[in-house]
Amino acid sequence: MSSVSPTPAGPALALQAGRAPLKPLDQALAELLNCAALLPGFETVSTFDADGRVLVQDLVSSLDVPAHDNSSMDGYAVRIADVSADAVLQVNQRIPAGSSGQFLVPGSAARIFTGAPIPPGADAVVMQEDCEVVDSGVRIKAQPQLGQWIRRRGEDVASGAVVLRRGERLTPASLGLAASIGFDKLQVAPRVRVALFSTGDELVMPGEVAPADMKPGAIYNSNRFFLRALLLRLGCTVTDLGIVPDRLDATIAALQGASEQHDLILTSGGVSVGEEDHIKPAVQALGELALWQIAMKPGKPFAYGKIAGSHFIGLPGNPVSSFVTFLVLVRPFLLKLQGAVETAIRPTSAVAHFNWPKADKRREFLRVRRNAAGGLELFSNQSSGVLTSAVWGDGVIDNPAGQTIAHGDVVQFIPFSALMS
Repeated sequence: MSSVSPTPAGPALALQAGRAPLKPLDQALAELLNCAALLPGFETVSTFDADGRVLVQDLVSSLDVPAHDNSSMDGYAVRIADVSADAVLQVNQRIPAGSSGQFLVPGSAARIFTGAPIPPGADAVVMQEDCEVVDSGVRIKAQPQLGQWIRRRGEDVASGAVVLRRGERLTPASLGLAASIGFDKLQVAPRVRVALFSTGDELVMPGEVAPADMKPGAIYNSNRFFLRALLLRLGCTVTDLGIVPDRLDATIAALQGASEQHDLILTSGGVSVGEEDHIKPAVQALGELALWQIAMKPGKPFAYGKIAGSHFIGLPGNPVSSFVTFLVLVRPFLLKLQGAVETAIRPTSAVAHFNWPKADKRREFLRVRRNAAGGLELFSNQSSGVLTSAVWGDGVIDNPAGQTIAHGDVVQFIPFSALMS
């Protein structure tokens, strides 16, 4: 079962009147991704600074890597025909990395070091642990095989090969690979400019009000912190607009201002249909909105829309709901805006070390962590308001709607390390 990869897109986005049925998560994701066109333009950045960015060019190698046959060991380059039991060969040259050797005459050996070119005439390398230095020669104590400890020219990269493709999200390893074929600068997709704000008169910021002075009903704004961190991990530039009061005029003003210089406006809270939920009428006053009720738990309320040239996404206010919907829906949306070819995270199979006897009608994302036996333990409180579960856990189980879990069942596990990268 695919966890967060979309099925083919359904109908175009539309705001449905009345109480529409819950939208399947795969359908919601497919529709959302259909709206995520690649941002125009590109940036040229140093390869040192390109980690996490998305390539907008194919990288084609103009050379072989390695550029020549070379030794993968410190030892001695030899001709196999010269090696017999306890043979002693004259050492008449020394080849460190960065230099080149002379033709290996019959009956001789070359002292060679890791990365050094194989001298013409040699057809094997014997590691120094299998050799014994005697006078001006070396005794070979182990019969080598043809090609032993030789890295062949072009075995890593062949000249003319496409090494990294357009749409790949760069990793530390791929930066090294780009450098190995001579790229000191790379063309990458522009960073997504995101305006972030929360709604709710109940919200206060840590540091502004001491815990002892909190008014009844007030809560600290935790969503603002983890959403900003997740956006930065995805390479976005973030404008934090803080907390917008629960007033329609204030919400409209915040959205209108944010739409002028941002690719995405991301909010948390206020996407329901209560009297104090002003996101829906505010977005509709400025642009278009699709308000979804998604068949996922946690995270049912979700909104997508357009204001001028900006995308709008509204997340639920409960912290775990906001956290999970970001990982499952917003993350792939942001990657596609940058032209990433791969946006889905594939789950792995794992064994449940708990019982989950009550099936839910919605697709569930249960917070779990691996134990010493390699199985998955369940956090005791799966409420959408218990952010502790996301800190205690190291991933989620993607549990289909209507599915119970018994101890020992194989389940689909998605680590947070993959979802937050």
